[in-house]
Amino acid sequence: MIDWAAFGIVAIVTWISAMLIVAAYSFGVRLLAVAKDDGKSTSLSKTGAYACFTVAGLIVAFGVVLIVPQLSEAILGFSSSH
Repeated sequence: MIDWAAFGIVAIVTWISAMLIVAAYSFGVRLLAVAKDDGKSTSLSKTGAYACFTVAGLIVAFGVVLIVPQLSEAILGFSSSH
């Protein structure tokens, strides 16, 4: 029997995570492009871009930790096996 509530939660979290990764990476690319424009504050834009790239990378890394059972158990302290 399929647990449709759990399936729905996984689907919603997957969509939200995907949108957050794309948004963070897009903002990072945009800020990096702004940093290359003449006459702009490059240090603030570059810092923001690298922060956005870091956020996107952390979201991906957390997803990998949740998917791999050995990492989930070692880092988060719980196992996904029933």
